[in-house]
Amino acid sequence: MNLFKPMNINKESDKKSENLNSNIEKVKCLIIGSGPAGYTAAIYAARANMAPVMIQGMEPGGQLTTTTEVENFPGYPQGITGPAMMEDLKAQAERFGTDVRWGEATKVDFSNRPFKVVVDDKEQIEADVVIIATGATAKYLGLESEQKFHGSGVSACATCDGFFYKGKEVAVVGGGDSAIEEATYLAGLCKKVYIVVRKDYFRASKAMQNRAFNTPNIEVLFGHTPTEVTGDNVVTGLTMIKNQGKPDEHEVKIKIDGFFLGIGHTPNSQIFKEFLELDEVGYVKTIPGTSKTNVDGVFACGDVQDSIYRQAITAAGSGCMAALDAERFLGSLGAH
Repeated sequence: MNLFKPMNINKESDKKSENLNSNIEKVKCLIIGSGPAGYTAAIYAARANMAPVMIQGMEPGGQLTTTTEVENFPGYPQGITGPAMMEDLKAQAERFGTDVRWGEATKVDFSNRPFKVVVDDKEQIEADVVIIATGATAKYLGLESEQKFHGSGVSACATCDGFFYKGKEVAVVGGGDSAIEEATYLAGLCKKVYIVVRKDYFRASKAMQNRAFNTPNIEVLFGHTPTEVTGDNVVTGLTMIKNQGKPDEHEVKIKIDGFFLGIGHTPNSQIFKEFLELDEVGYVKTIPGTSKTNVDGVFACGDVQDSIYRQAITAAGSGCMAALDAERFLGSLGAH
């Protein structure tokens, strides 16, 4: 099915189709999304003379642009802020000739090559290969105070930010495997870790539950609903409602230095679901050991296909894989 074939329904739709078709641009390699995966793919693709065009997306630089300090990415012995690191990667990609553009991919058609991608609902790009690096978005509770302290005590990544809370007390909200994984990691660094579970039970597997209950410095707070993260310039406490909606409902406050979200991520893959195989959560499925999707010539890298590691360094590595896979694919066609 060709999503972009003009349909003679009425004059207005004809006019829209004419405008879209008049803006068609043909490229060899199109990268959708930025961040460590997208920029690394761009660096490799550009150096391989694939003349990549990158559509940055709604959050140029990805999740790391919301991170204050990055200390675990190789090559930065003194650490670096997330936004500064993304600017470095972008500059490196542009140095080799990547055409980095503002905009958001709003529609795709991967049914035939060249693949078709519409940007901002108006411009259409046709590409011989497409690399998807749209990332994933951390789920938040929706509290106003979460945003207030984002990067100043509120985090969605224990592996990224846990080191800053060494010897301190923190809370992790969530009742699934992700929350317990975050909590047990933090327990190796922190003085005390609270796992705040809104329900009266865990959704996590029995093995993960046993891990939580058997870790001495983890305390599980069942039936607690966070209502506000408190503090001045940094997080100093958490306010919760215990047994919300029940006769014995009451407010509970604890002192903490950090508040971690462990309620999962949403992969930014919705516009691809008609053509690409996704798992039950929405992560793009790739052939193990590669960046290849079920569509030949379409590759996925970074957090949009990684539900396990979700680190800047692993995203960058998978971006390298995607560019190399794309280069080899073009070579097999005699196009590169």
